[in-house]
Amino acid sequence: MGEFPPFPTAAGATTEAVCGTPIELKEISDRRGAAVWKATGPDGAVAVKAGKGKGAAVTQREAAVLDAMGRPDYLLASGEDEGVAWLVTRWFKGLSTWHAFAPVRCGTDGKAGVLSASVDLCRAVAELHSSGWVHADLQPSHGIHTDHGVRLIDCSWSWRHGLEPTSDFRGGITHLVAPELAASINVGIQPVTPSAAADVYALAGSLWTCSTGRWPLDYAAAGIDPSQLTPAEIRTHIASRRISLDTAAPWPTFQDILRPVLLGRASDRPTAAELSETLTTVAT
Repeated sequence: MGEFPPFPTAAGATTEAVCGTPIELKEISDRRGAAVWKATGPDGAVAVKAGKGKGAAVTQREAAVLDAMGRPDYLLASGEDEGVAWLVTRWFKGLSTWHAFAPVRCGTDGKAGVLSASVDLCRAVAELHSSGWVHADLQPSHGIHTDHGVRLIDCSWSWRHGLEPTSDFRGGITHLVAPELAASINVGIQPVTPSAAADVYALAGSLWTCSTGRWPLDYAAAGIDPSQLTPAEIRTHIASRRISLDTAAPWPTFQDILRPVLLGRASDRPTAAELSETLTTVAT
């Protein structure tokens, strides 16, 4: 791990205006050229992201997406200073979907609450789709379950007609890329256009991963060690559709709803709204 990059001083004025002073900074992540901090003060908390190089382009695109979405409750400020792009967003208080599923992974009681969280996440994705947007990078940490509903975060790759994906888009987190999207990416079709159906695949895959603690596809059974492969090689295996689903089954009735979503054709997948309705029938 390298040294965490410096906090963008240009974001300081917005951070202090929202949070008050003094400000306490907590380093959250530093990946693919973009670093994230949680800034907390006596009046509240915000997230600050700063990107350099390729990370700057991604950060700028996320700011453009949030602005186009009309999210004044989310995007507070953005800009660029000496080659570093930055943005300031609300810090949403609540559990990620991954952490909300902890009772299921630990085998403790709490399935009713987890099921409610699942339905809420699906409804948030359905609402996004109904507005004409596709998230394009749904994963276990990108849904935050607040007292006011689920907030979808990390919208760098989000897409709608008129705001094309960039050439750097590779389908979001590799292990949750829909097979048809994996195939398009690997043959070099540009721009690779995400879809609501691919979002639903990633949504079902995220819920599967949150419940089992493992990726949906059983790489080991197929004799594959994903840690030894490039993302492109993993996408080749995903696109082949020859890898079975993982056999871990902590919640069979829940996973039975997700299984056909992950194994079926894109044209046969339910919408996010339909998936949410089906999940309400699962017994706890």
